Amino acid sequence: MMINTNRALVLFSGGQDSTTCLAWALARYAHVETIGFDYGQRHAIELAVRPAVLEKIVTIDAGWATRLGEDHMIDLSLLGRISETALTRDVDIAFQENGLPNTFVPGRNLMFMMVAATVAYRRGLDVLVGGMCETDFSGYPDCRDDSMKALQVALNLGMATRLKLETPLMWIDKAATWTLAQDLGGAALVELIRSDTHTCYLGERGVLHAWGHGCGTCPACALRARGYEEFAAHLTE
Repeated sequence: MMINTNRALVLFSGGQDSTTCLAWALARYAHVETIGFDYGQRHAIELAVRPAVLEKIVTIDAGWATRLGEDHMIDLSLLGRISETALTRDVDIAFQENGLPNTFVPGRNLMFMMVAATVAYRRGLDVLVGGMCETDFSGYPDCRDDSMKALQVALNLGMATRLKLETPLMWIDKAATWTLAQDLGGAALVELIRSDTHTCYLGERGVLHAWGHGCGTCPACALRARGYEEFAAHLTE
C-alpha cells in the first residue's frame, strides 16, 4: 500500500473499534500518534489495557513500529462529572424516553474530536481518525456521518486549519470490522483484538470468550459477539 505523507492522530480507547482504526492508520500514514480520554468512564479498564495494545500492535508489522509515535492521555473528568449516564454512573443500562440508550454520553464524541483537533494543531498533525459508525451501533447521534462532517467544517473554520476527519468504520458492521482487522494484520491482529482490547460497557474482563473479554450481555458485548460469529462463519465457508 502506498504510504500517505500525512500525519494522523487516532482516537484510541483500547477497544476493538479504535484498535482496528489504529491499524488502519498505521497501514496508511507516515506518522501516527494516539490520544485517549479519561472521562470517569465506568469501563475504565479500557485505559489500563491501552499500553499493552500499543506495545503489541507494532510487533505485527515492521513498518508500523517505525510509524507509531507519541501517545497522549487527556483528563476529561469534567465530562464524567456533568454526565448522568450508564457509562459514567453505576446504574442499569436502559432506554430513555427519547429512544436513546442511557449509555449515550451527550457531547462525548464532539468533545473528543475538539480536544483531539487541539492536540493535532499543536503537534502538526493533519488527519483525525475515529471509530464512529452508524451501521452497527447503539443509535448515538454523535456517531453519525453527518455529525462528523459538520464537525470537520466547524473545527476547520474555528481554527483556520484543513484537518481531515476519517471514520473508516462508518459504513461497515461489526463482522466487517473483524474482517478489516484480518485484512490489515492477519490472524495476529485479530487475536490481539480478541485477547487484549476491552469493549464491555460494564468494565468486566471475566472469561475470554471466542470474541473477547466482557460480561457478554451489555449492548457492546452483544454487538461484538454477533459480529465475531458472523466473521467466523465466513472463515469456515
